[in-house]
Formats: sequence, structure tokens, C-alpha cells
Amino acid sequence: PAASLLYPYGPDQHDHKNPKLDDGSSKKLSLGVPFTFYSKEYQKLYVNNNGVISFDTRVNQYTPDPFPLADGRPFVAPYWGDVDNVRGGDIYYRETTDPTLLTRITKNINEYFPKIPFTATWAFVATWDHVAYYGSTSNKGNTFQATLTTDTKTSFIILNYWDIQWTTGEASGGDSETGLGGTPAHAGFNSGDETNFYNIPGSQTEAIINITKTSNVNVPGRWVFQVDEFKVTGVPTEVPKVADSNNCWL
Repeated sequence: PAASLLYPYGPDQHDHKNPKLDDGSSKKLSLGVPFTFYSKEYQKLYVNNNGVISFDTRVNQYTPDPFPLADGRPFVAPYWGDVDNVRGGDIYYRETTDPTLLTRITKNINEYFPKIPFTATWAFVATWDHVAYYGSTSNKGNTFQATLTTDTKTSFIILNYWDIQWTTGEASGGDSETGLGGTPAHAGFNSGDETNFYNIPGSQTEAIINITKTSNVNVPGRWVFQVDEFKVTGVPTEVPKVADSNNCWL
């Protein structure tokens, strides 16, 4: 079942891996093609351990802020929280033009956005694989993925949430045993200006743990956005419900 939501990742895909470093990031990555994010072209990005892909500058910040950010940093936050990959998990990434993957991505985008002609010619896949939280005394890990794709004109970002077991690191007020409480993780997009941004419902609330069950494309755990210009399509207006404390998965 994991294969149906997550695009292939890991060593057998020749992925690169981020260093084991709390609040660390990849080196500055130069892309083979420009990626248009909210009307601006970028050819460099960072994959940050704390659940963020950023353009222009690294993001070491571990407690998330709501969007729009006052300092104008353009970035995508699949799951911005205090990841500590020293305690557990790996962060993988690759730039790819693999025809099998591009065909699968094209099929997905065509299904979700039937009125937009799109054939993927490039993708960038970043995967946080069973990553731990800062201060953790548990074995909890989160597995999620962000895929950037373009046909050189139209750009999409696909966010996949496979397994979310914690919301908050200890330094953000979270409980070291449960990984809950405090200032929970944030998911969404910040364009760098003050008008174009999107906060996925449940961000920075305890409900974000249920992001594996929510979607804007009727696929639980998947959120997809056209990002070359600001467009929010098919987004539910309801914030996800939080299960009561009797539910064993909370």
C-alpha cells in the first residue's frame, strides 16, 4: 500500500541523503531546470531536515510560524516541525527525469486537474523516512514526501503523508514521550510575498496528526497544488476532526 501513495525513494533510487544533524539541511542544490514557484523562477533549493524545502536560503528554524511569513522566505512546508534525524530516520532527495516516474506523476496530475494539459518532464522528490522529533524518548517516526514537477511552464507540488506519529518536538513545547502538544507542525506554502500563501487545514493544531486522512484531491494523505501561479483548487473548508483521547493512535 505504501507504494500507491509514496513515489519510490531511497538508496535503490540513487537518492542523496541529508547529513545526520539536528536542524541541518542539504547543501545548496542546483536544479537542471528552473522551477516556477508563484511566478518566480528558481534554480536552487535546499532540503531542510525540519520538513521544509526552501528556495534561496536554508531554514534551520524548528518551531513553525504561520504563513505568510513576515521575512518573505519562499518555501514549501510538507511538515514543518522539529525533526531530529540524529535520533532516527533519514531524509532523501533526488532530481529525476526517469520516464516511469514521470509517467506516473503525469497520470496523477491529469486525473486531479483534467482541464490543465500537463506532461511532466522533470521532478524533484524529497522524502522524510520515519524521522524522529527533537527530545524524543519514543520510537515514533513520521514518513512524508514532497514532489516538485514541471513541464517547463506549469508547476505542481504533490505532498504525500504516509505515516504521521508525532506533531511537536520538545523545544517547541512538545512532550518527549508522545511528541504531542506545544506548537504542532505546519503544512503549506509561502510565496515570499504577503498575499500568496496557503495553510493546510489543521496546521499548528493537534489535528495536523490526521493529515494522512485529509486531501484536496480525494486521495487520503495527498495534497496537490498548482504553484506556478497562486491557485488553490478543491480545498476543503473544514478543518480535520481530532480524535478523542480514547483513540489508541493519538
